Amino acid sequence: MNYDVKDLSLADAGRARIEWADADMPVLAAIRERFTAEQTLAGLRIGACMHVTTETANLMRALVAGGAEVTLCASNPLSTQDDVAAALVQHYGVAVCAIRGEDDATYHRHIDAVIATHPQMTMDDGCDMVSRIHSQYPAQLAEIIGGTEETTTGVIRLRAMEADKALKYPIMAVNDAKTKHFFDNRYGTGQSTLDGIVRATNRLLAGRTLVVSGYGWCGKGLALRAKGMGMRVIACEVDSLAALEAVMDGCEVMPAAEAAKHADIWVTVTGDCHVIDEAAFVNLKDGAILANSGHFDVEINIPWLREHAVKAAEVKPLVEEFVMPDGRRFYLLAQGRLVNLSCAEGHPASVMDMSFATQALAAEWMRANKGTLVAQVYDMPEDLEYQISDLKLASMGVTIDTLTPQQERYLHSWTEGTV
Repeated sequence: MNYDVKDLSLADAGRARIEWADADMPVLAAIRERFTAEQTLAGLRIGACMHVTTETANLMRALVAGGAEVTLCASNPLSTQDDVAAALVQHYGVAVCAIRGEDDATYHRHIDAVIATHPQMTMDDGCDMVSRIHSQYPAQLAEIIGGTEETTTGVIRLRAMEADKALKYPIMAVNDAKTKHFFDNRYGTGQSTLDGIVRATNRLLAGRTLVVSGYGWCGKGLALRAKGMGMRVIACEVDSLAALEAVMDGCEVMPAAEAAKHADIWVTVTGDCHVIDEAAFVNLKDGAILANSGHFDVEINIPWLREHAVKAAEVKPLVEEFVMPDGRRFYLLAQGRLVNLSCAEGHPASVMDMSFATQALAAEWMRANKGTLVAQVYDMPEDLEYQISDLKLASMGVTIDTLTPQQERYLHSWTEGTV
């Protein structure tokens, strides 16, 4: 097995944490048990580019249980948990190339190492691996039967590739599944982002103003949790419908340049670049904390900060202070990378249980439909979504009603109405 991790002596500690997460991932555990019996992924080479966390480790375990040969690299230089990487290699038979804090050259070398295994299926979080295969390893495209994509940014890139007719194999948009974005993006991002900010800064949230750029599922979850912690929430949007929803949810809505005057903490969750830019920086209040929970480190215009600051220094781990010519100080967390994974442990296992169950079933579906799919972005089949929600409710001890035959007929009839 080819691997590149920080320290294999961390493996036992990593296994303990993986097992701790597994206890809160009953849906994925049930799928792993079925995969073990049915071997639906037998002999399939999977190349994964994902955050190397305890929850991801349990997804990798499920894939291996189904008979897959899995190689994993990081989808962000700061999101790898080194003990988890070591445990996957030492205890679970997964070849991992990932080291927390790796530089850009190492990051891309690790992606190349996964591609070198000639994967027949890709599992991406941000589309870096898919993009690299298409641009630098086109000869391997014919070997790939399909892939999955975990996050909003990756789906945006994939749909752009599809529109340009550049996408050469089918990929499931796992991010767009209800069992992913309704829960992971909303409840996972909402909690884990605040967790990362608090761990990095130890600042009190109550009584302070949070500005959130982007009021999609991640932004809504973040706003909900921040209000629950006693924060005033301002939302910045470019979509009028999303802005209207923010207003109806009790948020203030204003342009970024105006919101900057009020921001104690500002978080970007848009999937776009330069969301916090010069117009905001010139108005930003002294002491503002800047963080990003979008996939890439481009949402905050960090080059502008570096160019205009008279001083920049790390004042505590993962907290960089920028001093402006007029004396104002801004604090950037985690180099503008994913704050929830860089400064904390990412989403709680319970919510990732659904996201990674979706990933596992998507991989199985892609394998089962080999040769019948075209090179496009697919949505998650509804029946698989309901398998996951049924399993999750059952694991929580929650039961629901079922329709009577009369109700079923009524819902499918066009002849019944006012009597």
